[in-house]
Amino acid sequence: MESSLVLVGMFSALIVLMLSGAGLAFVLGAIAFLATATLWGPSALIVTVLNTFETMTSEALMAIPLYVLMAAILQKSQIIDDLYAAMETWFGGLSGGLAIGTVVICTIMAAMTGVVGAAVAAMGILALPSMLSRGYHPPLALGAICAGGTLGILIPPSVVTIVYAITAQISIGQMFIAGVLPGLILAFGYCAYIWVRVMLNPELAPKPQGGTIIPLAQKLASLRHLVLPALVIISVLGSIYAGIATPTEAAAVGVLGALGSALFSGRLRLSNLNAAATDTLRVTAMILWITLGAKAFISVFVATGGADSVLNFVEGLEASRYAVLLAMLLVLIFLGLFLDEIGIILLCVPVFVPIIKTLGFDPLWFGVLFMVTAQMAYITPPFGYTLFYLKGVLPEGIGIGQVYRGVIPFFLIQVVVLILFVLFPDLVTWLPEQAANRLK
Repeated sequence: MESSLVLVGMFSALIVLMLSGAGLAFVLGAIAFLATATLWGPSALIVTVLNTFETMTSEALMAIPLYVLMAAILQKSQIIDDLYAAMETWFGGLSGGLAIGTVVICTIMAAMTGVVGAAVAAMGILALPSMLSRGYHPPLALGAICAGGTLGILIPPSVVTIVYAITAQISIGQMFIAGVLPGLILAFGYCAYIWVRVMLNPELAPKPQGGTIIPLAQKLASLRHLVLPALVIISVLGSIYAGIATPTEAAAVGVLGALGSALFSGRLRLSNLNAAATDTLRVTAMILWITLGAKAFISVFVATGGADSVLNFVEGLEASRYAVLLAMLLVLIFLGLFLDEIGIILLCVPVFVPIIKTLGFDPLWFGVLFMVTAQMAYITPPFGYTLFYLKGVLPEGIGIGQVYRGVIPFFLIQVVVLILFVLFPDLVTWLPEQAANRLK
């Protein structure tokens, strides 16, 4: 059978079954199962079993449940609440300060947990009522939370980054380090936008009138809440950057750091550990089921020559390599409207990375572009994931339409930053190169 026909048939079936509302993992597995049995006979299904065994015994995948557990422990022990209290002490008296501080807290949470849903939900519960009570323009407050919450996709330790690195067969540590500077640039862009917009229109985030001036001593005392998160971040990223631990080993260090932080704060309770373990089991099971289904799907796709057909098609195009890159990024943003980022990685990376190499681009650099497009998809109306994370905690009187209006400026900032990374690849590759030279 022609590989092009197999390609069209498999992806047509994928679209139809996804529109039916079936789970992605089971859709991918069912298509792979039926295609394998039809093309090569039932005996060929042993290949699927072998792929499953290889995936489940991957040492790199062990990092996923560990990082998720670390994030769950930090969330259940309410360390994020302490962070927000410190931020409100320092930024609460400034115009736009709470929105800027929310982005700062989201950046710290990204470096602590790497889980998008946790940051958006936590800030929706803690920061949104505080900003609205101060008279903040709802779209500005909502946009800051949605955009800041997506930083967990890019800033390490990110579970999404781990999945990308494993799928693209590049170093997880290098991908972690490559995401640091771009993530900080995005966070700075969000804060700069908020500051400029409030300066131009102070009514969007009015200063508190007649508020109590917080003494400097009280502000300095509030910084104690930053100590535990800083230790967790340093223990994870510092051990990777220094070459002391692999990303998987650093994940175990992070779990110990989270347990130590919860113990030191006096919130290490059996109920919290049980809830954290349950969340970890649910999230990890979801990721691994999707991974197994995608592995089986891609194996059939490659075995039938689908990947070669795509490569030959790209090589035959007369368009510039940047036009091809733009087309791939647009595909990723479009898919992000319907699929979660793990599914997109497992579906697209095995096809896109060989094309990237053929065009002479750096897969590490493309990985960061991939993460930025994932962030864009997360806040793109009407189906962006963070929009629905936040919708669940919206107060009465605030509709999803205001969320849509709030995220559009931040989406445009992401577009500008993405173009910046395309034009100046060194912004992405410089820090990983320095880390690699340090370890030689």
